[in-house]
Amino acid sequence: MVSLSQVTNSVFHDFADQDARFKRAFAVLDAAIGQAAFPGAAVAIVDSGRLVALKGCGNFTYEPKAPKVTPQTVYDLASLTKVLATTAACMVLYERGAFLLEQKIVEVLPEFAGSDQRRALVTFQMLLAHSSGLPAYLRLFETAQNKADLVAAALRVPLASDPGSRLEYSDIGFIVLGTALERITHEPLEELCEREIFAKLGLNFVTYRPPFAWLPLIPPTEDDRTFRHRRVRGEVHDENAWVMGGVAGHAGCFGDVEAVASFGQCTLNGGAPLFQRHTVDLFTRRQSTPADTSRALGWDTPSSPSQSGKYFSRRSYGHLGYTGTSLWNDPDRQLSVTLLTNRTWPDRSSAAIKQVRPAFHDAVVEALG
Repeated sequence: MVSLSQVTNSVFHDFADQDARFKRAFAVLDAAIGQAAFPGAAVAIVDSGRLVALKGCGNFTYEPKAPKVTPQTVYDLASLTKVLATTAACMVLYERGAFLLEQKIVEVLPEFAGSDQRRALVTFQMLLAHSSGLPAYLRLFETAQNKADLVAAALRVPLASDPGSRLEYSDIGFIVLGTALERITHEPLEELCEREIFAKLGLNFVTYRPPFAWLPLIPPTEDDRTFRHRRVRGEVHDENAWVMGGVAGHAGCFGDVEAVASFGQCTLNGGAPLFQRHTVDLFTRRQSTPADTSRALGWDTPSSPSQSGKYFSRRSYGHLGYTGTSLWNDPDRQLSVTLLTNRTWPDRSSAAIKQVRPAFHDAVVEALG
């Protein structure tokens, strides 16, 4: 076994016993590929601070000569952006006193107020916990022409419920949150995250708007027949984020499985060099309100049933991405599991990954005893 710190920047990996040790877990992925749940997957498993599995399965697409997935394959991380970028940036800025969790969003974004007096009650904490009252999703890209248009539209989206009254996972809320961070720091979200998170942690293969040189490493996410009318590859899958130029609070990051695992392990280790331990504890702790919420601040925690499977403890935290990505950390087991796929290829109709994820996580935990 090799320590995670030793392999963070390496280009070749050889784990002699991983295929035997995680035979059942990898078989779950191979079966899913055979059933067209997704064409390929990349996996990283970190146990007690040691990277014990790093593997690619399947191919970029279902075409016979499609490239093989390897640990260096770079995936559209979709909503993992919410934790790797936006939530992480919130954690950094919160520690520096740049905002307070109970602070009202209208203090930073006065244009969010509108005529509905309830909007003045929305706080940073509510946006992070998905309890702001904003709806889950709107197709703002259908009328917005650019980032300014789409952000202006997001800031005008009517509340669907009273702030703080119920959980509704909201992309719109994270677009607003990302905009607030840009207003606070007076710089693009992309630059903030690159300097304060990706570069500090040495994540060479996590970025917004991947360079053209990365294209051979990136599988396509969809054969888009309705909006862009082309294969979507190397550009963000989410249409709202695409109109925003590929950089948004809710989506836009690309990365390889080892980089995502390194970020996960950073939080399990207490946050250094990015955060202090008490900040990690605060942001990954399940919220007490609204009733029955499974959300922490930015992060999710296991619900019943959970995509993390049946073994991850109640103190676990993680996140999913629409394209078929996930990161789950269990501080009690000191376990981090990253699974990256492009389950949206060739279209987004298959939901089979919802059965694959928990079966895979269960097999991993069983293999580790």
